[in-house]
Order: sequence, then C-alpha cells, then structure tokens
Amino acid sequence: MSEGQKKRITTKEIIKIPLLYLAMGFFWIYFSDRLVSAFVTDLEALRIVNTYKGWIYVFVTGVILYLLIARQYEKLREREGEILRSETKYRYIADHDLLTDLYNRHYFVEELRRLDVPENLPLTFIVGDINGIKLINDSFGHATGDKIIRLVADSLRKCVGDGFVCRLGGDEFGILLKGKNDEYGEELIRRIKTEIAQIRLGALDVSVSFGYGTKHEPEDSMAEMIKKAEDAMYSRKTYESPGVRGKTIEAIVTTLHEKNKREEEHSRRVSELCEKIGRAMELSEDDVKQLRMVGLLHDIGKIGIPETVLNKEGSLAPEERLEIQKHPEIGYRILSTVNSLSELAEYVLAHHERLDGKGYPKGLSGDEIPLKACIIGVADAYDAMISYRTYRKSLTREEAIEELLRCSGTQFHPECVRALIEKVL
Repeated sequence: MSEGQKKRITTKEIIKIPLLYLAMGFFWIYFSDRLVSAFVTDLEALRIVNTYKGWIYVFVTGVILYLLIARQYEKLREREGEILRSETKYRYIADHDLLTDLYNRHYFVEELRRLDVPENLPLTFIVGDINGIKLINDSFGHATGDKIIRLVADSLRKCVGDGFVCRLGGDEFGILLKGKNDEYGEELIRRIKTEIAQIRLGALDVSVSFGYGTKHEPEDSMAEMIKKAEDAMYSRKTYESPGVRGKTIEAIVTTLHEKNKREEEHSRRVSELCEKIGRAMELSEDDVKQLRMVGLLHDIGKIGIPETVLNKEGSLAPEERLEIQKHPEIGYRILSTVNSLSELAEYVLAHHERLDGKGYPKGLSGDEIPLKACIIGVADAYDAMISYRTYRKSLTREEAIEELLRCSGTQFHPECVRALIEKVL
C-alpha cells in the first residue's frame, strides 16, 4: 500500500475517534452535573461523587476509545491485505500468459537480463514454434488451436522442470537454462519432442520446431545467442513444416468425412467426374491428375462450417446459406498453406463462380474463372442434383442434364457441360 493510500484511509477513519470523544465529553459533563446536583445535596458527598465521576469518565472513555481504535486498526489491516492481494494478482497477470500460465515475453526480457551474469554461464536459450497452427486455426477453429498451445505448454513445463519456460507470443515458446551447455540443450530438445509426439487431438498430430544457442563466455553477445537459436529453429521449420501441413490436411479431410459421411461420398464422385471430364476434353495427364485431386478436396473448406449447418435437416435459412458460402475461401486458406497445393487452392476458391459473374466469393466472370474450376463446378453441380438432400428429392439423370443445358453459358462453362453430357454420361 502506498503512503498516499494509507493517509487517505487513516484520515477518513480515525478522524471519527476525536469527534466521538468530544461528543462523549460534552454529554457526560452536561448531563452528569445536572444528575448529581439533583440527587446529592451534601457538600462532602458532592465532592466525593465528583471525584469518582471523573475517574469513571476516564475509564469508560478509555475502554470505548480502545475498542474504536482496535476496530479501525483491524479494518486498516484488512484493507492492506486486500490491496496486497490485488497487487500480487495484477503482478501475476502482468508477468504471466493467461492462456498457458507460463511466463510471458515481458517477464522473459527481465529474466534474461537477470540471468546474464558470469556465474550463470553457460547460459542456453531454446526457442520453439508450433508447426501449422494457423492452418489448424483456420480449419478447426481457434479453440482447437488454443488447446494445442496449452498441451505444448504442459509438455514443456513437464520436461524443463526448474528451468525457465515462457510463451514468447502466438505459437512461440522460449526456454532459459542457466549453467547448461549445448549438449544439454540438444538432449532436452529430444526429450521435449518425444513428449510432444504423444499429443493427439482427434486426427491431429502436433509438431514443434526447435533451435538453441548458448552463451559460453561473459564477452559473448546475448543477442547473438538468441539469433543463433532463432536461425536454427527457422531452418528446421523449413523442412519440418511442409510434412506437418500435409498431415494436417489429411487430418482435416478425415475429420470432415467423419462429421458428414455424405461429404466423403460426394467428394469421391466429384473427383471421378472431374477426371473423366478432363480426359473427355483431352487435357494432359498432369492436368487430369490435378483434377482428380482437387475434386477430392474441393469442399475441404466445409471443415470450418458448424456441424449444425452442415448436417441440417431441411432448407437453410439465409444466414446459414451465407455461412455455407464461406467454404471456398476457407478451403483456399487451408490449401494455400502447402506449396504443392497452392495451385489447387485457386481452383477450390473459384469453383462456385459463374460465367455471368453472379457466383461467389469474388464474383468472377467469363475467362477470369480458371477452366479447372469450371470443370469442378459442373461436376459438383451435377452430382448434387442427382444426390439425395434432406430439403429436396434428387433429380433424375435426364432432369439434371436438362438443368445443366439450361444454365450452360450463364452459370456453367458450355464446353465443360458438353464434355460431361456427350462424352461422360
């Protein structure tokens, strides 16, 4: 508690005591004199009563003042305790990351400065970064991403023991080890990676890339130690992340199909139709393989759509339809994180565009829409029309063909429609 706070409390509370003392004295003198005069007439008796009256007043007021001061003192102690607890709480919040309960970056800087003394050398810094967390956030939501961050934090806390662990920010963690050399840092990283490899969250695996640097001599630069650790971590991330992202996309597809079996069957049929349309249009073998793959992945963005909307029985409300229409963009964000799938991401993004510009999400028209996206659009629409939906009965093959022909040139690419009807169906 600051001196200013103490002064405000004591001034407000304790000023009541002398005021009460003055009031008691006034009433005692005024009423006691009149009572004694009324009942005691003998002068000797009056002198004795007045003497004891004074002692009684001193005793009574002393007891009352003691009780009042003790009560105010107890209140003061309680308030000091509350303020101390509040200060401790705010200090804890200022120094800790609320999601993981680890120290935060602010405290890391203070701890780094405190540990940077010769008696703590060698001083080793380890930095770790979770692979693919943005992809997980985009696909499964931030609640899943936060859960993974907490699980990684628990693994670090368990392996590091009495070492210093902090969350530097986002998906990045830092570890400071005083009196530990390079060999210890390498061994600790191996133990941590073994522990993290055991984390499973549904179909998701968790991976963290690490790097370390060690300050051996007092004249060594702390900044160089940190840079060495970060460079090593980014180097490992370069070859670890793509594989992790690929596995994450596999997990996304698996999870989506577990959520909705109909989507799995639909994606498989669209993939087959895309392949056949590509061959009918005499595209290259590489293009046909791409079409087969993108057909399987064209609705991967539906992983980000709530199950209540995805599996709804009956027609969708306008706001639910808008929610569904987000899936090309979500799918694009997911696939564009993997270099080998970045081209496919463009086709997924555009597969609900229309030639007349009335599609979504970008409102592209005509030649602005990639041909492979047009092929996916036709295959997707045809399979959707002949498949059962809770809000409508499925169309016959002839009815679906008639609808494709009716929308050819406005919604669908005429060449793709012709290839599907004349050479595939």
